[in-house]
Amino acid sequence: MPPLGPVTLPMMYRVRQTFQRTRLEDIPGGVARTLAAAHLPVKRGDTVAVGAGSRGIANIDVIVRATVDWLKALGARPFVFPAMGSHGGATAQGQVGEALGLPVWLDRTASEADWIGVVNRIKPHTDFKGSIESGLFKMMTIGLGKYHGATQYHRANVNHGYETVITSVGREMLAKAHIGFGLGIVENGYDETACVEAFNAADLEAGERRLLKDARTWMARLPFSPLDVLVVEEIGKNVSGSGMDTNVIGRPSNPHEPFPADPKILWIVALDLTDESHGNATGIGNADFTTRRLAEKIDWKPTAINTLTACAPNGAKLPLVFESDREAVENALNCIGLTPPERARVIRIRSTLVLGEIECSEALLPEIAKRPDLTVVGEGRPLGFDAAGRIIPLLAH
Repeated sequence: MPPLGPVTLPMMYRVRQTFQRTRLEDIPGGVARTLAAAHLPVKRGDTVAVGAGSRGIANIDVIVRATVDWLKALGARPFVFPAMGSHGGATAQGQVGEALGLPVWLDRTASEADWIGVVNRIKPHTDFKGSIESGLFKMMTIGLGKYHGATQYHRANVNHGYETVITSVGREMLAKAHIGFGLGIVENGYDETACVEAFNAADLEAGERRLLKDARTWMARLPFSPLDVLVVEEIGKNVSGSGMDTNVIGRPSNPHEPFPADPKILWIVALDLTDESHGNATGIGNADFTTRRLAEKIDWKPTAINTLTACAPNGAKLPLVFESDREAVENALNCIGLTPPERARVIRIRSTLVLGEIECSEALLPEIAKRPDLTVVGEGRPLGFDAAGRIIPLLAH
């Protein structure tokens, strides 16, 4: 499908963003120190179910291993289980209480341990804004509740709102489920481990609220708003639960939750789906243009399960599909109004998880010059495509 007319592609400049770089250098030591300082109730001989998230968390293997090692050194008997809502199914025997008139579900394997510890990254959520978002409370709600809980709570979110559901269920878990500790992880804008902090059950809620403020301050963002076109080389579940981090693109995952449109982006072009997504294209609905190569990678069954569980079928809507990257980008540039494509405000990124180096169009150079946190690297060049119309990857330059 050709664009509406000849397109002069904008000159693009590689730009390095500088983010605050708080970083934990000795991760095993940091984990051990904070667990020792948290006044945990775990004793020698106790079994401890350690629930771990995994999606895109830096050093999660090191952090979980250090947690297990510390518990073993204490004389406890830890084991690790996946605490993500789509794994397995909760049973009636695992019901531990009630919140908002709904049963509170708990993974059966975890419920049989003396104590449960939850290890997860604390970060702004992709679906809503609040004082508790994605982290330990969410893991206690969605993760420990498994598929039954995840489905039930996402439905409840439509009526009550995410923050109310997560807070209510999380508090019931803390009261009834022998939560021994939570270990919160915060990352910096370079997706590095910035800090880890352990909390006992009594301190967990206040601790998570405090760490979320740090996470929001340190997170990576796009440097400009508004934009005409954002070109995203890859979307995927290993990038964000929503395929593209909605905090980066300023578009909500769920229409029933208020979400700030910041930055304001007229059109988003999604070019490919990561192999690690295994066909789950949740979040493609937030793009406006895409490619045949991405569309052909979609496995609609897990995509449907994911979006329907979240009561957000809009996340699976397929945008206009073009045969090549070049056609997708050119057609987006031809839909920006009266601005000539070569003067468009365009940013190209590898993914919403990789924002340390991006490409910005020539129209943004005057604003870049005023920003001490932005540095132009090298000479400008037109947005590059190979002979087949596939974009030359940002990291290949």
